[in-house]
Amino acid sequence: MTEHPDFRGLDDVGTVGVVGAGTMGNGIAQVSATAGYDVVMRDVQESFVADGLDAVDDSLSRLVRKGTLTEDEAAAARDRVTGTTELDDLAAADLVVEAAPEEMELKRDVFADLDAATDGDVVLATNTSTLSVTTIAAATERAPLVLGLHFMNPVPLMKGVELVVGERTADPVVAFGHAFAESLGKETWEADDKPGFVSNRILMPWINEGVRAYDEGVATKADIDRGMKLGTNVPMGPLELADHIGLDVCLHATETLHEELGDRYTPAYLLKRKVEAGDLGKKTGRGFYEYDD
Repeated sequence: MTEHPDFRGLDDVGTVGVVGAGTMGNGIAQVSATAGYDVVMRDVQESFVADGLDAVDDSLSRLVRKGTLTEDEAAAARDRVTGTTELDDLAAADLVVEAAPEEMELKRDVFADLDAATDGDVVLATNTSTLSVTTIAAATERAPLVLGLHFMNPVPLMKGVELVVGERTADPVVAFGHAFAESLGKETWEADDKPGFVSNRILMPWINEGVRAYDEGVATKADIDRGMKLGTNVPMGPLELADHIGLDVCLHATETLHEELGDRYTPAYLLKRKVEAGDLGKKTGRGFYEYDD
């Protein structure tokens, strides 16, 4: 982290580009708009964009019902979000946050495209939860301006953002990343560009061991979750949390860590079996528990 390139500082950021309108992308778009930024949210299909905008509407409405936002605040935030399928519409962005699926080649392709589509002084951030920021940045001609901004799910409710420092991420860009996340009302911590960073390097084996304990009959699934909640003061036990994250997401993250860090991250057999059966957790109505629509 020795390079100090010119880039747009936080005072220069009026428009935030978001790549991906899925769960993470629309959440990042929502909190950015709520904080007062204009947002352009891009995905590859009109239906994905429409679903993302609907999700923003639904989430803002829930926050109004809870009293977290006023109706006027929610309406103003929604008006700041526009959707598009055109990558060129991100050319006006002063910062871009990528929230595409966790596939390295896909992310590298996205960053190569963003490098060409945006001005050279725009910071590009990836929301990756396990993949190398350094490898993603190498697809661009602006590696010092690339960093990880790993938001937690659900983005509007979770306070934390993990800031990941790539091999060539410039010191001022790291400071910019902290400042941007804090402008959204988030709190940050910093991680080096090692597999899983802080959050998933520790969280995924915790979930994986919970699955193993259940599969081996250590306790019922309810008692595994209850024991962890009461015994360690976490809000959810490992099986319940896995259902909320998505068992496919947990498996993919664990497989990535296994490939990078070895056998101690070997995915639990039951986790793989659940994913193969299509029982992915809350989003499919069935995982370790069953859920109403």
